[in-house]
Amino acid sequence: MKLNLKIWRQENKDAQGKFENYNIDNIHGDMSFLEMLDVLNNQLVEENIEPVEFDHDCREGICGMCSLQINGEPHGPDRRITTCQLHMRRFKDGDTITIEPFRANAFPVVRDLAVDRSAFDRIQQAGGYISVNTSGNTQDANSLPIQKENADMAFNAATCIGCGACVAACKNASAMLFTSAKVSQYALLPQGKVEATERVLNMVDQMDKEGFGNCTNTGACEIECPKGISLENIARLNREYLSASLKG
Repeated sequence: MKLNLKIWRQENKDAQGKFENYNIDNIHGDMSFLEMLDVLNNQLVEENIEPVEFDHDCREGICGMCSLQINGEPHGPDRRITTCQLHMRRFKDGDTITIEPFRANAFPVVRDLAVDRSAFDRIQQAGGYISVNTSGNTQDANSLPIQKENADMAFNAATCIGCGACVAACKNASAMLFTSAKVSQYALLPQGKVEATERVLNMVDQMDKEGFGNCTNTGACEIECPKGISLENIARLNREYLSASLKG
């Protein structure tokens, strides 16, 4: 398979970036998208051209590092996958593929296709934890009964990997889906009630400080989320925030 790659190149966050065109051959349909980029970088090194910088780690759809905008879609044309799970059989011989970093003021470009998503870390640090008494014997797992429905919803919210696709898909670059997932995974469980008020106020405040946009409920975030995080979490976040604000 021959492809024309239109890739965003940017030396650093302060540099003026631009698209560069690269032609690549002998790409097999069973390759992952990141393996294809590996082949390209090997080719560029042989041609004494600086390789393309992109993020990756586990390559198993778990770490959330491979944040690429492919032909205008976060993680590419497939649904419920990360970029590393996208295979080249989704493209045809001769295709032009446009590859760029996630676009958001809160996700500044580090270099080429790599962005700084540490804003998510700071939101998590603002309230994504619970108080646990670690002294004495560990409690049995079933000592605190939890309704299965709530446990399932909390688990589903906790599957968020913080990749940033929700932000890239949103016309406002909102982080509401991410933040609501991190709030929900505790709000649904009795262990999370201790910091409930402080948690939602602090996390939303940090989200606003990071410069993310507002949510206008277009739903693009849920569609592009590789883990299928539901918009119901945003509704829960709004309820938690209103309740916490009234208590304050």
